Amino acid sequence: MTKKNAVSNKKELSLEEREELLKALKDRFEKNMNRHKDLEWAKVQAKLDANAEKLWSLHEMERTGGEPDVVKHDKSEDEYIFYDCSAESPKGRRSVCYDRKALESRKKHKPENNAIDMATAMGIELLTEEQYRSLQELENFDRKTSSWVQTPSDIRELGGALFCDYRFGHVFVYHNGAESYYGARGFRGSLRV
Repeated sequence: MTKKNAVSNKKELSLEEREELLKALKDRFEKNMNRHKDLEWAKVQAKLDANAEKLWSLHEMERTGGEPDVVKHDKSEDEYIFYDCSAESPKGRRSVCYDRKALESRKKHKPENNAIDMATAMGIELLTEEQYRSLQELENFDRKTSSWVQTPSDIRELGGALFCDYRFGHVFVYHNGAESYYGARGFRGSLRV
């Protein structure tokens, strides 16, 4: 596994890593208030302070280029929802096929990893098509790249997987063989804290 696709086995952050991550998250939160109108950083940080494992997952999102940010507050569950908000599909999560079954089905030129296993190891979930569309309502992402999204089981059973991007002023949903992988396709994740 290369360094760019590796996921740390350590699920605790050092004090320095924690402080650095919280500063990056706070700075991004304050610079992008359009993503989370009417939310307060102090309340978000209180949730993060109480959830070390979720903070570790956010660190993994950050480390792989996702630039996670708060996009919503689920009042009924009192959870803040983070999505990867990097302009393009996260660099540290590209050139991966959809899932382990797809990876194992390749006879030649296998990618080093797959989106589902990477997301699971990071403690996050791939965005759904609906989540991807709601992210695009905040601002436009993936103008040059594309991102795998959760694929319905009937499509996956037939060998396919879905991905999305933003072109010509619209969100497009496409299909590909789940075993395919491209340097410009990664995945975006979500995390509830």
